Amino acid sequence: MADTAAHYLDEAHRQFRGHKRMAEGAMAQLKDEELFITIDPESNSIAVLVKHMAGNMRSRFTDFLTSDGEKPDRYRDQEFELSPATTRADLTKWWEDGWARVFAAIEALKPEDVMRTVTIRGEPHTVLQAVNRQIAHYAQHTGQIVFLAKHIRSGKWKTLSIPRGKSESYKVAPPRSEKGLLPER
Repeated sequence: MADTAAHYLDEAHRQFRGHKRMAEGAMAQLKDEELFITIDPESNSIAVLVKHMAGNMRSRFTDFLTSDGEKPDRYRDQEFELSPATTRADLTKWWEDGWARVFAAIEALKPEDVMRTVTIRGEPHTVLQAVNRQIAHYAQHTGQIVFLAKHIRSGKWKTLSIPRGKSESYKVAPPRSEKGLLPER
């Protein structure tokens, strides 16, 4: 069990890193003002998604094993509101702070913690369930960020994955990351 749990924690860490890297690759292609574009009145901008993700990360991963994942000082609705004075620097600060909390919490976990119980909004979850919940949540928002950035950049978009029409060449000689593994997609 400990071996499986250790592999799970490594994989969770890898997936979180991949989602962070993917969203950052999308945001890096945008001008500051493009981070705040909404494509319709019901949509969120990338800036709002970043603020929401950072608020969620702060709440879920601060004192991860010892306090409810929905902190009493979290005002989720405010994560979907931005001040006109909000800048890319503000977004970057929130983003990095949120991810620092995620990685600190995940790196502190031991294999024997995987089946411990934590709560989110008073609902019990194993650590495994709570981490999976967050991986899925951040994957959803990462996809939204990539979609919006690709839409905004249109023909100037630089793919973050296998370029259209290049799948066959990737089968022959896939690119390698710094660890010798396929890039996280």
